[in-house]
Amino acid sequence: MAVRAIRGATQVDADDREQVLEATRELVSTVMERNHLDRDDVISILFTATPDLVSEFPALAARELGFGDVPLMCASEIDVAHALPRVLRLMAHVETTKPRSEIQHVYLRGAVALRKDIAQ
Repeated sequence: MAVRAIRGATQVDADDREQVLEATRELVSTVMERNHLDRDDVISILFTATPDLVSEFPALAARELGFGDVPLMCASEIDVAHALPRVLRLMAHVETTKPRSEIQHVYLRGAVALRKDIAQ
C-alpha cells in the first residue's frame, strides 16, 4: 500500500453556492470512481478556490457525500492575473496499491484547459 496524491479541478459558471457545491460533488465523485477508491482509502483532501469564488466552502460538498470523518481543508489560490477564473481544485491524499503511473487525475468542465497533458 502506498500514499498517493490525486489532483483535480473543475470550473463553475458563476460564484453561486449551488454551482460550487454541485461541481465539487461531481469532482470528488469522479476522482473516487476513476481511481476505484472507497471513502476509507482517503487520508485527506485539500480544496482550493480561485479568489472569485466565495459563496461556499467546497469541503461542505465532500461532507455531504459522506466524508465527514476525513480531514478536509479549504484555501484560496493565489490571485494571478492571467489565471483561469472560477476554478475549484483538489488534492486528495489516498492509500492505494496503484503505482503513480496509474493514478487518474481529473479535470472537468473548463478546467480541462489547465492540464491537457493529464486531463481525462
